[in-house]
Amino acid sequence: MSELTQPTGREDALRAVPRDDGSAPRALVLGATGYIGGRLTPRLLNAGYRVRILARDAVRAASFGWGEECEIFEGSADDEHAVASAMDDVDVVYYLIHSMSAGKGFEESDERAATTVATTAARAGVRRIVYLGGLHPDDVKLSPHLRSRVHVGEIFLESGVPTLVLQAGVVIGSGSASFEMIRHLTDVLPYMPAPKWVRNRIQPIAVRDVLHYLLGAARVDDRVNRAVDIGGPDVLRYGQMMNGYAVEAGLRQRAIAALPVLTPELASHWNECIMKDHAVDALIPRPEGGLTPYRRSVALALGRVDADAVETSWQDAEVTGAPSDPLPSDPDWAGRTVFTDKRSVATRASVAELWRVILGIGGENGWYSSPLLWAVRGLMDRVVGGVGLRRGRRSRTAARVGDAIDFWRVEAVDQTEDGHLLRLRAEMKVPGEAWLELRAVPDGDGARYEQRAVFFPRGLLGRLYWLAVLPFHGLIFSGMAARITAAAETGDHAGSGVLREDAPDPA
Repeated sequence: MSELTQPTGREDALRAVPRDDGSAPRALVLGATGYIGGRLTPRLLNAGYRVRILARDAVRAASFGWGEECEIFEGSADDEHAVASAMDDVDVVYYLIHSMSAGKGFEESDERAATTVATTAARAGVRRIVYLGGLHPDDVKLSPHLRSRVHVGEIFLESGVPTLVLQAGVVIGSGSASFEMIRHLTDVLPYMPAPKWVRNRIQPIAVRDVLHYLLGAARVDDRVNRAVDIGGPDVLRYGQMMNGYAVEAGLRQRAIAALPVLTPELASHWNECIMKDHAVDALIPRPEGGLTPYRRSVALALGRVDADAVETSWQDAEVTGAPSDPLPSDPDWAGRTVFTDKRSVATRASVAELWRVILGIGGENGWYSSPLLWAVRGLMDRVVGGVGLRRGRRSRTAARVGDAIDFWRVEAVDQTEDGHLLRLRAEMKVPGEAWLELRAVPDGDGARYEQRAVFFPRGLLGRLYWLAVLPFHGLIFSGMAARITAAAETGDHAGSGVLREDAPDPA
């Protein structure tokens, strides 16, 4: 299990309180494979809980890094038999599911599942239910989804089982639906005409603070049965949130014009959501150091703070461990726009022979494709103030993390039985962020060369840039794949004393 960012669950104020007999309490997590649940589960383990999860797909749940440390029951929350089995000998139940992706009838599905869990928890003698609901104003029309979440909270509060409903608004963390919407709107649109509700106020909260409150909720006195609001230290308008994101993302602030239209149906999704009180402070102490400000939350979510690089990096896309600026913290399911170019070529060369060529790429050894195109790209970079190709590389035969190779920086050099990986991060001037991965993988009696270029565009210009260079990728990247494997087969690799004809001029 990866080292976790704050809160880790090991904080004294969040540790599990043993049962009367001294044994560790058991927590049942419903929704453990979701956005919040997937982060909460390993922290519960760290806090000293015995963790059990109920998931529709036990195989998928077991594939998580914490899977082997949990009891996994297969079933759905509306299956009374499955819920009863999972609820046996449980102290606290975390209910982190809702039917956001369901179509017609989702409110009935939410109600059915919540009623099943509430009834079964009461029958099993569960000590506490913790539910993450939605922050909402009183006496206004709510969106159907928010209305359903409020109703689910009411079901638990009326169940007879002490329940703490934590009501959060916009959760700021990579992959959260609200934050990704802010990201996409701000990235793509330099000017945003918007309905009047863009002036509504909202109180966002960092995902790390949500996790703090969820962990602390299990320690609240058993007599507490209520809903409380949770939020960060900043109250902002939607337009301020967008421009706060723009500043942290290195974009120009966006001009936002509030149009004199009401759009009542759409506005019901964007209620003014601020905390009505701070009653939660009497139940759960704030995190050490205080709640996370909005812009700090954005910086963490964007993966620009090294302390959070491990957990929030693009792990699902097999990109981790960057030494400086990590890959943006978005797995594929988060909805971030990602452009890739993938190549794979089988070769009769061994993994070791192929790896020697990969490890010596760049500098005077060349890039195994059109020297003219690489030289032009290097010149373009120097014209706009970039490093170009003039840096070369430290060694012709070796690369280590942190080394500069022309206008790339080495982020990873990994060698395992399953294959070897060299990952380079672009330091040329581009409207976005780019990486290049080169792999040597065992394949029968030979090896397979795998190559992947990854580009995260910044705004509209980044998307146009990718489209502009797309025609050249066929020449550059296909040429690289073919020539690297050919060099591995002929032994014409770095250290042989032979400079390739395609080597660019290092000057």
